[in-house]
Amino acid sequence: MYDIIFNPVSAKGKSRAALNVVEGVLHSKSIPYTVHETQYQGHAKELAAALSAQPVNLIVMGGDGTFSEVLNGIENFQNVVLGLIPCGTGNDFVRATTIPSDVQGALDIILRGDKGYVDFIQLGDRRALNCAGAGMDVDTLVRYETIKFFKGKLRYYAALIDVLLHTKFHKLRLTVDGVTQEKSVFLITAANGTCIGGGMPISPNSDPFDGKFDIVVVNEIKKRKILPLLIKFLNGGKHINAPCTEVYRTDRAVIEILDDGKTEVDGEVFDGKVLDCRIVTDTLTIFR
Repeated sequence: MYDIIFNPVSAKGKSRAALNVVEGVLHSKSIPYTVHETQYQGHAKELAAALSAQPVNLIVMGGDGTFSEVLNGIENFQNVVLGLIPCGTGNDFVRATTIPSDVQGALDIILRGDKGYVDFIQLGDRRALNCAGAGMDVDTLVRYETIKFFKGKLRYYAALIDVLLHTKFHKLRLTVDGVTQEKSVFLITAANGTCIGGGMPISPNSDPFDGKFDIVVVNEIKKRKILPLLIKFLNGGKHINAPCTEVYRTDRAVIEILDDGKTEVDGEVFDGKVLDCRIVTDTLTIFR
């Protein structure tokens, strides 16, 4: 028996075709299931809270935002085995796992039944499956919400280009492994996964199964160097080898924003100024 949390607006409604595939396979195999369709933002979190009160094989169909809502809704991790079927716009988290990006492949993983733990980041009362951060990434997400002329990845790239044309560096305080530094940064990310923005490799060496997360810091640089750095970024995440970049692998870090910048958790923007990050292991079980 499977309970399916399905987001019908993922990928601008294209997720409906993915649900048709899943239902067809389950019907053909006479496997019982129930679909719980989300109706509004935050509904997936509410559904996960209710369903996790009892033992459940929980399939989540949507994008990274839906996955994050479900993670934040689970109240009893011991009751839940989570299956992820990516059918959103970016589908970034599964890029760091062995879960296939296609619907049939992801469903095959679930039906095979192999399972294991996957890490996530606890940030006070929030949890991040993929990443949390500040700086250029957050500025891009804020700009993304105001752009109406493009859709999907084109909309994200349009927002990114606009932010790069009006580059702003952000002041913050970073504490890693007991050492505190104040910095002016282009971006900073606490990465459990590897990618943001639909496949942009922000932290290509991150591994959501290793009991650590990576802090990727791109410090303030001359604006004429931003475009070459962006090219390195898009070319397999080679920005992490640039002199302006620092990478820390840790299980605990605190990021404090010291200016008017915002923060993001799994692509959702918040006004909060502090990201108190710690890795959580041996808690969330997924099909993999």
